[in-house]
Amino acid sequence: MTQLEHQLKRAKEASYVLARLSTAKKNAVLRSLAGALQTHAREILAANARDLAKQGEAYPLRDRLLLHEDRLKAIIHGVHTVVKLPDPVHEVLEKRTLPNGLHLSRVRTPLGVIGIIYEARPNVTVEIVSLTLKTGNATVLKGGEDAHETNTCLVRLIRKVLLRHGLPKDAVVMIDSFDRTLSDALMQANRYVDLLIPRGSDRLIQYVRQNATVPVIETGAGVCHTYVEKSADVALAVRVVENAKTRRVSVCNALDTIVVDAAIAKKFLEKLAPRFEAHSVEIFADAPSFSLLSKIYPHQLLKKAKDSDFGREFLSMKCSMKVVKNAKEAMAFIQKKTSGHSEAIITRNQKRAREFTETIDAAAVYVNTSTAFTDGFEFGLGAEIGISTQKLHARGPMALRELTSSKWVIFGQGQTRSVA
Repeated sequence: MTQLEHQLKRAKEASYVLARLSTAKKNAVLRSLAGALQTHAREILAANARDLAKQGEAYPLRDRLLLHEDRLKAIIHGVHTVVKLPDPVHEVLEKRTLPNGLHLSRVRTPLGVIGIIYEARPNVTVEIVSLTLKTGNATVLKGGEDAHETNTCLVRLIRKVLLRHGLPKDAVVMIDSFDRTLSDALMQANRYVDLLIPRGSDRLIQYVRQNATVPVIETGAGVCHTYVEKSADVALAVRVVENAKTRRVSVCNALDTIVVDAAIAKKFLEKLAPRFEAHSVEIFADAPSFSLLSKIYPHQLLKKAKDSDFGREFLSMKCSMKVVKNAKEAMAFIQKKTSGHSEAIITRNQKRAREFTETIDAAAVYVNTSTAFTDGFEFGLGAEIGISTQKLHARGPMALRELTSSKWVIFGQGQTRSVA
C-alpha cells in the first residue's frame, strides 16, 4: 500500500467518526478552529509572506495568494458564520407510511470523504474544512505549490484542534507533494474518496474532468457577461459594470465581456470610459465599440478584439466588448459564450429582464446588479466549497447542503415481501 493509500484509508476511517458527531460537538471544534486562527495569526501571515516571496512581484495570481490581517479576519468570521448555520445532517427530507405499515424516511447524511484539488488560494483551505467538518465529512486537500507554506501552517493548526477535541487528526489530510502522479491517483481513488472537487483554472478543471474516475463536481471557470439593454439606466449600468470588472479582477465572478445595445452604446461608453481609464482597464473591442471608443479612450488601453477574446476568462484588468442590435442577438451571443457561471442584464424593461433570466443558462443570473455577488458568503451560506457550473446535485455556490447525500431509513414490525 502506498503512502497516499495509507492517508486515504485513514481519512475514510475518520469519516465514520465524523458522521456520528453531534451538532454541538462540531460547532465546538469550529469555534476552537476560529480561536486557533486568531491566536496564530502572525504565524499564518508569516507563512503566507514566504509563499509570496517565492513568486515575486510579477506573479499573476498574487492577489489570490495574498493574505493580510483583514482577509484573515474575514476567514475567521466565516468560520463563526458556519457555526451559526443549521446543521443539515440528519434533516428529514421526506417521510411516509406505506399501506403495509412500513415507516420510511429519507434523511441527509455526510458524503464521506471529499477530495479537493485547488490552486493558489489559501483561504479556500479554511473554508473547505469549516464546511466539511460541519457536515461530518473527512477532507483530503491537494493544494497548489504556490500556497504550500500557508496551507501547511493552516492544516497543522486544524489537525491540532481535532486532536484537542479527541477526534482523529486524519479527518483532514493534506497531500504534501506536487507529483502529478499523486493527483492522478487521488482522482482514481474510488475505494476511499466519495467526491472530488477541483477549484482553479479551466485547465485544471478540465484535466480533472477527463482523468477522474471518482465522481466530480466541476467548479467551472467564470466567463461572465453583463448586457446593457437599450432601456437601461445609464448611471446605474456604469456603476454596476465598473464594480463587476474592477472590484477584484482575479476572482471567477469578475466581469469578462460587456454586451451593449447599439441604441445606447455611445451614451453608455462616454460615461464608462473615464471610470475604466481610472482603473487602466484594457478593452478588447469589436468593430462598432472600437469605433466609438477610439475617440474617447486611451489608445494604449484599446485593442481590436479577436474571436478568442470572447468566451475568455481574463482574471485581470482586461475585458472584451460587443455591440449588438437587440436583445435577441445579445442573449444568443451570451448563451453561446457563457461558461454557465454568472450573467447579468441591466434594464428597466421587466419583460426583458424576465426573458433574460428564463433564457440564459447559468448558475446565477442577475438583473440590475453586479455579478460580484456570486459567492457563498454573500448568498448567506456562510462560506463555499466552490461554485458549481454543472447541473447534477449542486449548482452555484456550494455550501453545507451540497456536501450531503441522503439515505432511506425504514422501520418495520416484521413485514415480508410476497413472492411476485
